[in-house]
Amino acid sequence: MKRLLYITVLTLALSVMATTARAQGAIRVAVGTSFNQLDPALTTIGDEYVYVHLVFNGLTRIDHSLSVKPDLAESWTMSEDLKKWTFKLKPNVKFHHGRTLDADDVVATINRILDPKTGSRARSNLDMIESVNAIDALTVSFTLKLAYAGFADIFADRQLRIIAKDQIANLSTQPIGTGPFVFKSWAPGDRMELTKNANYFETNLPKLSAVTIRVIPEAAARIAALESGAIDIVWNLPYESVEKLKKNPMVRVDSVSTATWDGIIINNERPPFNDVRVRRALALTIDKEALVELALFGQGAPTHSPIPPSHPYFNKNIGFKSPDIAAAKKLLAEAGYPNGFDVSLPVPLEREQRVRLGVAVRDMARAAGIRINVERVPFASYAANVSGKAQIYIDGYFARPTIDAALYPFFHSAGSWNRQLWRFKDERADKILDDARKTNDEASRKALFEQFQTIVNESVPGVIAYSAAHVNGVRKSVENFKSTPMQWLELKEVNLSK
Repeated sequence: MKRLLYITVLTLALSVMATTARAQGAIRVAVGTSFNQLDPALTTIGDEYVYVHLVFNGLTRIDHSLSVKPDLAESWTMSEDLKKWTFKLKPNVKFHHGRTLDADDVVATINRILDPKTGSRARSNLDMIESVNAIDALTVSFTLKLAYAGFADIFADRQLRIIAKDQIANLSTQPIGTGPFVFKSWAPGDRMELTKNANYFETNLPKLSAVTIRVIPEAAARIAALESGAIDIVWNLPYESVEKLKKNPMVRVDSVSTATWDGIIINNERPPFNDVRVRRALALTIDKEALVELALFGQGAPTHSPIPPSHPYFNKNIGFKSPDIAAAKKLLAEAGYPNGFDVSLPVPLEREQRVRLGVAVRDMARAAGIRINVERVPFASYAANVSGKAQIYIDGYFARPTIDAALYPFFHSAGSWNRQLWRFKDERADKILDDARKTNDEASRKALFEQFQTIVNESVPGVIAYSAAHVNGVRKSVENFKSTPMQWLELKEVNLSK
């Protein structure tokens, strides 16, 4: 009863706010989690990336087809050995405080991320940089430690947004970017107000005059606000709400395939999972196609690795077999667990699809004698108490801008995320990932990544269950909106019907 009253009161409050916001020409977006960071280099959650994409730009961007396009850089060239990269910046791009973007801003941004003291997770994606220099006001040169064919692509990632060198001290309170919208105010746990950037470098954009981002933790309250018209867009719509909203004549459900994934994170160095036979046994109990239905309500597709089935590098020859409980029991017996074993599996509260995933895995593994105790842990403490610490747990990661960024940090023995997650070591995988970085030929890269998927499927560093669709709930008064495979909100071409 209290929860229902809360949702009703909140919806009414939002409705009152709606009249004023509509008069101002603002679009109203609901997210589920409050921002911990306004500094783009330090952001870590999807809700924060929504804001970052509206206020900042990268050197490059990723379009809806996952192609890399110019953003703040108008062009780039590379040396034959792929170790020297030169970016030409667009002229007359203005930061929100009026100063013109120059090469020194790019140098300051990159060096700040590379500095361990900054504490940016994006630092691992820039490990290949030996030096970065401003050649002139609009030219930036990068010297790399190794050949890297996809170097331009990584600058489209979430944390690698270019900041003003003279405004770094204010990033956490008054962030200044070059994006289509200007930061106005932030009330933690409540809302962020953005206004139109009248000096945006793309002609006649943005079309909106303002954006209000509301933090509404309760999923039911977000849906109610959307249906009532108090909110125009619900970002990252809960999958269980999709079918209901499809029946609402004033709302549309907009979805897109992504490389965002959830899975079972397994520490390969701790028993019993330090034995590959045990990891294979667990994998043999898993029905991934069923997991898509149980965890995502059908809004996704099974996969073998962070490479989604929609990508041209996906290895279609591996396939997805039905669970083989007899084979799983045989492997467990060979590994010294003829009667199975007990293990705790933490799952993150407030991430309901991952809770559903953990419960489904528990039920599937039971038949082979793997007795899983699902432990629900508050999401706010998950990073501190579970991630990288538990023997086995459920987690997930957003799509990366390149296949290399999605695989190398997670599966190479020297990868930063691998050291925190599964601690996986395989010389074959290392060689493939190293070779792929040096290869500029598309056919060769495809062959290498197909081999990689075969190795991961055999060695089971963890179980990546599926690639999840990104789904947004949108009022039909919102025009020209399209969900993005990187899961940020693209609003610069959006307008509201009268």
